[in-house]
Parts: sequence; structure tokens; C-alpha cells
Amino acid sequence: MSDNNSPAPSLYAAREPIFPKRVSGKFRNLKWVIMIATLGVYYLTPWIRWDRGPELPDQAVLIDLANRRFFFFWIEIWPHEFYFIAGLLIMAGLGLFLFTSAAGRVWCGYACPQTVWTDLYILVERWIEGDRNARLRLHRQKKLDFRKARLRVTKWVSWFLIGLATGGAWVFYFADAPTLLVDLVTLNAHPIAYSTMLVLTMTTFFFGGFAREQICIYACPWPRIQAAMMDEDTLTVGYREWRGEPRGKGKNREGLGDCIDCNACVNVCPVGIDIRDGQQLECITCALCIDACDDMMDKIGKPRGLIDYLAVSDETRERAGEAPRSPWYHVFRVRTMMYTALWSLVGIGLVVALFIRPEIEMTVAPVRNPTFVTLSDGSIRNTYDVRLLNKHGEDRPFRITLKGDPALRVQLEGTPYETVNVPANETYLQKVYVIAPRHSDAAASERTPFRFWVEDLTTGDRAHNDTIFNGRDN
Repeated sequence: MSDNNSPAPSLYAAREPIFPKRVSGKFRNLKWVIMIATLGVYYLTPWIRWDRGPELPDQAVLIDLANRRFFFFWIEIWPHEFYFIAGLLIMAGLGLFLFTSAAGRVWCGYACPQTVWTDLYILVERWIEGDRNARLRLHRQKKLDFRKARLRVTKWVSWFLIGLATGGAWVFYFADAPTLLVDLVTLNAHPIAYSTMLVLTMTTFFFGGFAREQICIYACPWPRIQAAMMDEDTLTVGYREWRGEPRGKGKNREGLGDCIDCNACVNVCPVGIDIRDGQQLECITCALCIDACDDMMDKIGKPRGLIDYLAVSDETRERAGEAPRSPWYHVFRVRTMMYTALWSLVGIGLVVALFIRPEIEMTVAPVRNPTFVTLSDGSIRNTYDVRLLNKHGEDRPFRITLKGDPALRVQLEGTPYETVNVPANETYLQKVYVIAPRHSDAAASERTPFRFWVEDLTTGDRAHNDTIFNGRDN
């Protein structure tokens, strides 16, 4: 019988800090390459220059929140073209499904921002405090002496500066980067820029420096979703138990498997798990345990691959003594090919839509109150609100005409001509009158269809919109 006075067991286990050991190998090198590439793209992209005319910053990638536009080199996305962003999000989702179906959580292990920045923070920590054993000794040291304080402060300041650069790089995407940098340094930037930088600095500092694997295990929903994306032919990091067990140390290996229980795979794991215990939710498939195990197998003269990228179906074959399938067998199969086909179709659709979209656009809204006006000479006049979109970085003259009943004629409010000057990168509202003579068929008919045409007089590009002329019907 339990003691009623004893404290209730805690339902929360305090986090045990993880100090991954440095490892080298092909997967670690691949992670270095991806980390350098992704961080380079993130930090340097706002500084790439691109001529956007006199009204906009000369920036290759720009999010213009004021005008609700997005610029990516020569591509310009307007608010009514949000379907391009939706299409890219769909492609990102399908791509995630594709990679997970083929090779498990490779996104989490190599390219997820949490993984990339955590890798960077661990690298800085290792430079300052030393490798795993040195960091463990420092962590277990209870006394806060000058050396420990110096190392801790140096590490935290370095982490803070990385977080500050991360937040600064983000706000540079929303304004001209060189100009904003000067404003930030001289304290002339908008308070929103400073508050955004502060939030991103502190979240990066906390997530990459302290939370680390806790974000992957508890905050991220993807570990729970990934099970639906994987099957018995999905490649993921696994341990060849049938080859490694029973594990044991010592020179006398009779009756023992290849695993010498050195814990090298555990010491390098950034989430602190033992892959020999089987598949676990915490595993991000970074494959550093493969590098560590292969290095140990080389030292003791055993074949590599005790820990490797495996599929569940491989275990059955290998236990039966059959040769393992090629990794490409697991990559190119019906499920992954279906994801690839869907991903490609969405991408092709976006590219086609991008190239066939018009350079100028026009929308027409008939004024319904009143439906028509009878002029002093008996003519019938309809009024239309015509919105003209000039996607170019300079003012352009647009000519508005119509095609349909020959008796109909166009009159633009505010000018005796058929042309209007549309400002650069703007939507311009022009009130247009369409007039039918008193005795014309259009004046007498209830509804007469016709087509508005707009022409860019600089390039000759044209756009049209069909609408209706309302007559007397008597």
C-alpha cells in the first residue's frame, strides 16, 4: 500500500540538456552544405539588386506590403494574383509529402529552419566551450567561476548576434535593404521594424540555443503527421539489429554481434535518442548516427551499414538472407511517382499561368443607379467604372475604345480624348460614358452587348472586357 503522505509523481520530466559530439562523414558534410546554402540564401537575398524603376527600391526580392505586391526578380505578383502564392504553398506541401514518403523526415533532418539554426548554434557553442566532454564538464560544474562566466557570456552574446542578424535579414525583405540598414543604425527606422527584429531575435535565440529538440518533439506537428506519409517501403534511419545483437564490449567477440555498445550513435544524436531502440517519434532522420557508427565499424574492421537508411521491407529480406534492395527501389515507386506527378502538374500550371497573363488588365463595372440617362438631345448614356492596371514601372498612355454596335461611342470623363495616362504600378479608376444616338437600335433595345478594349500605346498590348449597354426598351 502506498504512503498517502508521499508526493504525487510528476507528469512532466524536466529537460536533460543534450550535448552532441562532433562527427564527420558524408551525411554531416551534406548537412554543412545545406546549412551554408540555406543561410546564404536567407541572409544575402535582400542585398541582390534589380532595377525596378524610379518608384520602387532596386531589390530583386521585395515584399511591398503597402501596395500588397510581391517581387521576385522579373516576376511581379499583384493582390488579385494570389493564386500564384496558393499554388506555391500547394507545391511545398506536395514536396513535403513526396520527400517524407521516399525518405522519412529528411526535411526535418537537413533543411528545416529549426534544424539549420540549431546546427549553427551548436557549432558556435562547440567553438567556444569545446566538444561534448568539455561542455558536459562545464555544465556539471556547480561553481560559477570567472572561466565559466566568460564562456557562457561569450556564447550567449554570439547567439544573440546571430538572432539579431536573423531578425534584421527578415525585415530587409520588406524595404530597400541598404536604406533600411542605415535607418536602423541611426535609429530612424519605423518602430515596427525594431519590434519585428526583437521578436525574431529572441525567438531564434531561445529556439536555437535552449529549446532545440523540444521544438521538434513537442511544438512541431509534423512528427505526428509523418506516420500517414510513410509505409513499409519508406527509407528511414534504422539499426540492423539482426547483425548487431547481442551487443557487447571486449576483444573476445564470439557469440556477439557487430555492435560494441560504444554509444557513439547516441553521443552524436541532436535529439538524444538511441536509434538501436527502434523507430521513435523524436528521430529527425539527420543520419549523424550513421556517420558515427560507420567510423566505429572502420576502426574495428567490420563492414559499414550497421546503422543505415533502411525500409521495414528490407528487414524481412535481410533476415531471410536475401540481398538488400537498392535505395532507388524505395524512391521510385508508385506512391512517390504519384506525388511527383501532382507536384509537377501544379508547377507546370503555375508557369503556364505566369507566361500567359496579360501585361495590362481592365475591369468594368456598370453604374446601376441610374441604369441609363436620357440626354437633352434624346441620346441614351450609360456610365461605367473602368479600372486600368499598369504593371510597368513607368506611366503609360492607355486608349479606351469599344467594339459592337457601330452607333455606340465612347466619352472619357475629364478629357475629350480616348486616351488616359495611367501611373506606374497602379490601378487607375476612369469613369467612361457610352452614348447611343436617339434613333439607334442600341438606344431602343433593352440590352445591347459590346466589348471594351484598352490598348497600351507604348507597347501595343491589349486587353478587353465584355459588358452590356442598357437602352429604353420602348
